[in-house]
Amino acid sequence: MTTNFSPDSCPPHPQKAKLGEGVEWGWRMKRREFFRLGAVLAAGILGEARWSESAHAQPSASDTWDAVRGQFRLDPDYVHMSALLVASHPQPVQEAIDRYRDQLNRMPVTVLVAENRKRQRRARQAAAAYLGADAAEIALTDSTTMGLGLVYGGMPLKAGDEILTSTHDYYATHESIRLATERSGATVRKVELYRQGEPLSVESMVAKLANALSPKTRVVALTWVCSNTGIKIPVASIGEAIAKQNANLPADRQIRFVLDGVHGFGIEDVLVRDLRCDFFVAGCHKWLFGPRGTGIVWGRPEAWAELRPTIPSFTDPDPWSAWQQDRDLKSPTTALRMSPGGFKPFEHLWALPEAFAFHERIGKAQVQQRTRELASQLKEGLAGIPGVRLVTPRYEHLSAGIVSFDIGNHAPRTVVNWLSRRRIIATVTPYARRHLRLTPSLLNTPDEVEAVLRALRDFP
Repeated sequence: MTTNFSPDSCPPHPQKAKLGEGVEWGWRMKRREFFRLGAVLAAGILGEARWSESAHAQPSASDTWDAVRGQFRLDPDYVHMSALLVASHPQPVQEAIDRYRDQLNRMPVTVLVAENRKRQRRARQAAAAYLGADAAEIALTDSTTMGLGLVYGGMPLKAGDEILTSTHDYYATHESIRLATERSGATVRKVELYRQGEPLSVESMVAKLANALSPKTRVVALTWVCSNTGIKIPVASIGEAIAKQNANLPADRQIRFVLDGVHGFGIEDVLVRDLRCDFFVAGCHKWLFGPRGTGIVWGRPEAWAELRPTIPSFTDPDPWSAWQQDRDLKSPTTALRMSPGGFKPFEHLWALPEAFAFHERIGKAQVQQRTRELASQLKEGLAGIPGVRLVTPRYEHLSAGIVSFDIGNHAPRTVVNWLSRRRIIATVTPYARRHLRLTPSLLNTPDEVEAVLRALRDFP
């Protein structure tokens, strides 16, 4: 399927059903009520929810989403459409953080020594269950940026090798690979997967990437959902094209596919192995609404074994025993060894399982559906406003939760400031070519989307 960036080039989506009126926010919903309503969502019957006979009630679909919204302390006087940057903690996550912080404040050394490894293990297990992976394949980091730096910095690159990336990737990827090649003598090459104003299709993006592979290519560095355009690339199809290339390469020349997945993580209902990448890197404090300052890296065991750690691990016992016994460390690198050691806000790291549980209680499919519905409603409304040019495609298979657009020749910052005065939080994309950006999420309602559209129709 081919589509253009232009709003007029895409067929309109059917009108989405609205899920209820706006409600007050805050800690107004008890946890047991949220879990109960979350179970309704997880059952996959959103919009047709039914209580058990003992409950003596029938919640509507808006009730279930109100329950989710009621878990956040966000200021109710604002429409928050900037979830892609940093999350507000939902109640279960915040309570876990507070509980662990209190324990550390009361008995810091005792709690740290007794609980740290066990609680980090639980965090890896929770991440693995969410991704459909094994806990031994998960490294814990502080952010997407740290994960990318660790992976690219750990690659066994040498002069003559090449990292292939795209012109659309974010600073964190481009700078990480620049530093990695600067140290190793390898080179970087960038391919343009799409161009604004031209037809966009899965087939064209895959072909452009596949045609750019060369005998020098050692790593492919891409981003699942571009934070500038909101375009979601066909990761699995690209992974398949790389696998075909690898079939003709010796074991020591296999191309490794590294994916910055943060803007699909917490939205898309997929398992990590279905993405066909070798490493998946994401922060947990964006769409997942996890503790701030947490992130994960998933990797295939054979890919982990190739890396060289940068920061000493405090949770892998092998380097510790090798150091204590003054012997060489000969065991292969693992995800555990790539998890950076050192002292950090442990209460945030230990609370990570609650963030995965929060999404699981709602249901990954329901999270994806809700985010797509709100984004589609927003894009359809924007396309009907004179002077607005959509940058993000309307098609769900080519986009996720980020909606980028321009209004005439107005500077994006001017519009963002104008919206802020109307209590709508939007952002400007931090690229050379900047756009306005709105990111509807589980924190929002259809009524809030309509409020944003009304405001933009009044923009002078």
